[in-house]
Amino acid sequence: MPKTSARLLSLLSLLQARRDWPGALLAERLDVSARTVRRDVDRLRELGYPIAAMRGPEGGYRLDAGTELPPLLFDDEQAVALAVALQTAATTSGAGIEEAAARALNTVRQVMPGRLRRRIDTFRVTAMERPASGPDPQVDSGVLVALSAAIHAREELRFDYPPGPSAKAAQSAALAAPGADGAPAVAPPRRVQPHHLVTRTGRWYLVGWDLDRDDWRIFRADRITPRTPTGPRFAPRDLPGGDVAAFVADRFRGPGGADGRGGWPCRGEVVLHLAAATVARYTRDGTVEELGPDRCRLTLGSWSWPGLAAAFGAYDAEMEVIGPPELKYAFAHLARRYARAATGPGEAAGRRGADPDG
Repeated sequence: MPKTSARLLSLLSLLQARRDWPGALLAERLDVSARTVRRDVDRLRELGYPIAAMRGPEGGYRLDAGTELPPLLFDDEQAVALAVALQTAATTSGAGIEEAAARALNTVRQVMPGRLRRRIDTFRVTAMERPASGPDPQVDSGVLVALSAAIHAREELRFDYPPGPSAKAAQSAALAAPGADGAPAVAPPRRVQPHHLVTRTGRWYLVGWDLDRDDWRIFRADRITPRTPTGPRFAPRDLPGGDVAAFVADRFRGPGGADGRGGWPCRGEVVLHLAAATVARYTRDGTVEELGPDRCRLTLGSWSWPGLAAAFGAYDAEMEVIGPPELKYAFAHLARRYARAATGPGEAAGRRGADPDG
């Protein structure tokens, strides 16, 4: 029989794995008596875990959301920072910990009080391909939470944004020139209507409408220093093309494609009935956007429509085709082809003359 401390951790892990647990099944899994399970549940309650007892023929237990976090773990700000870090890890591929991070995020969220759960539920990440090499810039989690909150509330942002290396030389002379009072000129804060947070090649970006430049801009989050308070609320604009991932990718490619390819000739979108963290783990050249605990939008490209349909099929999950129509036709075409292949060569050959897709 495991020691009490190890058994408590095992019990807590089981309670987090599913919603309801019959008491007899918990006792069997832990190899203890039902009485020991009741004592261990009482110990966890003393530590602050909200475990509810269920009535019924067998009885059972459920780990509920509490009015406050278990005191032995985190305070409010630490809990929000942890949730941001877990969602980042769960939706950004390359580290090999995406599925574990998604499970940990669900565990933390389950015991969070409502006020904290609402804060992290406004935080959504669009994951794109990671870089082949090079370190990822560090972004303060407080900045990401502030940007996400402004996006969710549709409030204008004011923030300081120093120029990047390529723009510093061009701006240094203007910024160094004395103002009317003889003091060096200081760059004014940017005023932006925030639209979306995106991760691309390991970096965080804010997509928004720049009010002073009257155009869409993409800002690196690691250079943003928000100012308070935020500005007035605004009515959201329509992003060119309506797809934030495609918009960001096109801006980085530039005219004709800065990567030398000009983009894939065939691009399509589907809704996969899989967690975004799972899909992102196996997606290198595409975009994954979370839609819910077990649903995500996946955008991929290919040289042909049948090839694109086959690439989506490799995820082995139920899906809904968003578009374009060519992708739907390609799925139907592959379905007929695969059906013929499943019947055997004799039957397939006999039907080929009657099928225009043969």
